[in-house]
Amino acid sequence: MGSDFIYDYIVVGTGPAGAVIAKTLSDDKGTSVLVLEAGGNNDKDKPISDSTMAFELEEQYFPQYFWQGEGVPQAGLDDRTFEWTTGRLLGGGSSINGEQYVRPTSKVFKEWERLLGPLWSPNRAVQRFKRLERYNGKTTNTLAHGYHGRIDIRQAPVNPTSMAKKVVTAIERATGFSEILDYNDPRTPIGPFTRWQLYQNPNGRRESSSTAFLSSDILALNGRGVNSRKLTLLSDSTALRVIFSNKRASGVEFLKSGKHIIARARKKVIIAAGINSAQLLMLSGIGSSKTLKDAGIRCVFHNPHVGRSLRNHTLNFAVFQSNPHDRPLPSNDPNALYTGGAFLPAPLEIDGKRRRAVQILGIGSEDDTLTLGLIYLHPKSRGSIRIQKKDPLKIVLADEGFLDNPSDMEAIKNIYKIYVKDIAAELNSIDPTYRLISPTLETIDDDNELEQFIRENFDHNHHQQSSLRMAPLSKGGVVDRRGHVHGVKNLIVADASIIPFTVDGNTSAAAYLIGYTIAEQIKRMDKRKKRRIRGRFENSEE
Repeated sequence: MGSDFIYDYIVVGTGPAGAVIAKTLSDDKGTSVLVLEAGGNNDKDKPISDSTMAFELEEQYFPQYFWQGEGVPQAGLDDRTFEWTTGRLLGGGSSINGEQYVRPTSKVFKEWERLLGPLWSPNRAVQRFKRLERYNGKTTNTLAHGYHGRIDIRQAPVNPTSMAKKVVTAIERATGFSEILDYNDPRTPIGPFTRWQLYQNPNGRRESSSTAFLSSDILALNGRGVNSRKLTLLSDSTALRVIFSNKRASGVEFLKSGKHIIARARKKVIIAAGINSAQLLMLSGIGSSKTLKDAGIRCVFHNPHVGRSLRNHTLNFAVFQSNPHDRPLPSNDPNALYTGGAFLPAPLEIDGKRRRAVQILGIGSEDDTLTLGLIYLHPKSRGSIRIQKKDPLKIVLADEGFLDNPSDMEAIKNIYKIYVKDIAAELNSIDPTYRLISPTLETIDDDNELEQFIRENFDHNHHQQSSLRMAPLSKGGVVDRRGHVHGVKNLIVADASIIPFTVDGNTSAAAYLIGYTIAEQIKRMDKRKKRRIRGRFENSEE
């Protein structure tokens, strides 16, 4: 094997965590980093760069941009199946998502801190977010945001439409929560708002982990680092498994142009493959020994928690007839994408009154309707990812377990019975042309009909998390607080799959944070090791 395939670090994946890690580690010009990406560079393709195509992109699952797959039938949803997919291109999920930038709240990070220690405290999380972001918007708390990071965040639209204003006023009156300006300000996490924070450049074009961290000042078109940066990107390269030597990760076997190639890592292998990370661990011999044996895989370390605790938020809708004179988006800003929104606590949960549990997003259309997307952020149902065979091309059995826990159905019903019903009444009083058409008020008032509507109306999103949970091994963990995989050495997982407790919003911000936090920890440990080696050398000379 030539020296071209020996690096200090190998990173699998270029999504929010992987791209941040690759850039951060290679900032040290003496450190060599190889990044493997299964897809190609599609940053300039219109469906990727044009924000107005974000909904179409997610709904149609263009085969040139997505992994193709399907989950197992969902017992809680009349055996319906949903796509099991994410972005298969530079930027991963950040190149195909709905562009919403939502940080987890302080209440979430307090849970993380209690389990994992001060590394994940609310204050440290905010400081890291500030270093990552370049905020372009308004706030009443300038200290909550960063203005010199690499991730462009645009608050849009600058001038909300009359439809957005009516929606927000209706939510205010229906819930008693006042309108907020900045939901990512830790002081104002709850309330309705007219302006979303989006992963967009100031001109409205999509910002992804690729455009932010693997741009032309970092990588040349040939995939090589610029300005003496020892960074190499291999696109169209699908990781097959991690190679071990005495339980120490030493490299990655991958497929490129029909050839099996093995690249070696002097220091660490870092998996940042999103929903594919659990499969990659199992293919590498880490997981339930029985499951691995049945699949014909030699067990490197028995951990029954691998692929367990899979979580995803629920998604349902309410549709209103709207005023034909109300535009959903400003004519000069179609990239704004959304017509208002809100973060709210769960209805009837007195103890969680100041805790985010419901996300509402307004989606207007030109056919005189307004759709409210309703996301329940604290589902108790848990799913799993199970490998079938040693063959890496055999799709996993991904069971997201939607509505397996009856309390989730009750929570969603309450969202309709309380929030949707009251919002509909207030919206109609503001403008009588606004009328709830799906579900009807009669359906909401009939418990059996409402339950059936929820099952039939249920949709899927890309908020999968926690299948490789960050926690002590004794508490169901697969990785420790720094992402190190339990039971082996020199192997790290860093992406949304290691989220320890469900985040209360979209998952991409948490993935960026995880990548940056773990990259900084790796650099800090490297510096300590170098100091120790230097100290031993100096002592030996004496």
